[in-house]
Amino acid sequence: MTDPVLVPLLNPNEPESTIAAVHVQEGQRVASGDLLVTLETTKSAADVAAEGAGFVVGLRAAQGDTLRAGDILCYLAESPDWAPPAAVETSRRDVSTRRDVSTRRDETSQRDVSTIPPEGLRITQPALALAQSRGLDLSQLPIGPLVTESMVRALAGADQVEHASSPLQPSFDPTAIFVYRGGGHGKSLIDLLRALGTYRIAGVVDDGITAGETVMGLPVLGGKDALPGLYAQGVRLAVNAVGGIGNIAVRIKIFQQIAEAGFGCPAVAHPTAFVEPSAVLSAGAQVFPHAYVGSEARIGYGAIVNTGAIVSHDCTIGQYANISPGAMLAGGVIVGDGALVGMGVTVNLYVTVGAGARIGNGATVKSDVPPGGVVRAGTIWPPSG
Repeated sequence: MTDPVLVPLLNPNEPESTIAAVHVQEGQRVASGDLLVTLETTKSAADVAAEGAGFVVGLRAAQGDTLRAGDILCYLAESPDWAPPAAVETSRRDVSTRRDVSTRRDETSQRDVSTIPPEGLRITQPALALAQSRGLDLSQLPIGPLVTESMVRALAGADQVEHASSPLQPSFDPTAIFVYRGGGHGKSLIDLLRALGTYRIAGVVDDGITAGETVMGLPVLGGKDALPGLYAQGVRLAVNAVGGIGNIAVRIKIFQQIAEAGFGCPAVAHPTAFVEPSAVLSAGAQVFPHAYVGSEARIGYGAIVNTGAIVSHDCTIGQYANISPGAMLAGGVIVGDGALVGMGVTVNLYVTVGAGARIGNGATVKSDVPPGGVVRAGTIWPPSG
């Protein structure tokens, strides 16, 4: 399995961070916990560590680059020969080193620069081939977001594809976001986003609800086929509202679809939740009302800390893990990738809950639970006798 490594949100009020140091190279094999990069904001610094083993592929940043929470930093792949599904980045994104188009035209006067990818452009190979085959001026493509084949088609439109002289000038709204899935978890996220007051919710994407219907007053835009159109409209952010309690693979699949379509998933925390300044929320993490995330806790990519849950100091919550309402984790607890900690569960100091484990509602966990282990509701682990 190949996982994207996304830039975490170090400060809820400061979505961008600068790479202070890069600790790995392209193709390098890393183990879980190995340092990848060190990030800095105006108020804090944090190390980004590998949350699993694999080869670093598609490393997209260098020291001094400025990245936004939710950006893909690299992938951890099973093989160094694996190619990222989305993009080939034609150059670094350091704005300070970006030359303007007029300079490049002078330097390449003997060539048609409109077919040369401009510095800073991130574009997939199929999108690049399509744009060049239609004679589109690549200098008019947006710098920053990943340009995909579907985006080229959607932005250009039928007339623009036929007439290459029509520039692509997509709008971009940094506050626009959509909710993927309109069920109970989706409704909670809609209320969370509205309470934040930071985002403009463009609508709901749901493969099981007819386009044109509404969820809490928001339009249903269609299923996954609506993603290219949303991107063309300037939307770049999403929240994954698939809870995945019954089958975590569904939640993971939606995250992959969102990433492959070019969208980022910001970490979101309800205004009534308390997240200590030293805690780190990875991209895609969701913290619900009245939850607490303690000092130097790390919440993994796509993890959920639900209503009223307590994640104490120095806890590590793995990718896609779900901490249910009212659960209480003492200091130094480790919850593995994809694990479920049920409602009202108590987990003792420094206990490890293995990846994929399931802790039933109201259980008390006093010792480590193995990966894939099951602790039944209302019981004490380990069982006596």
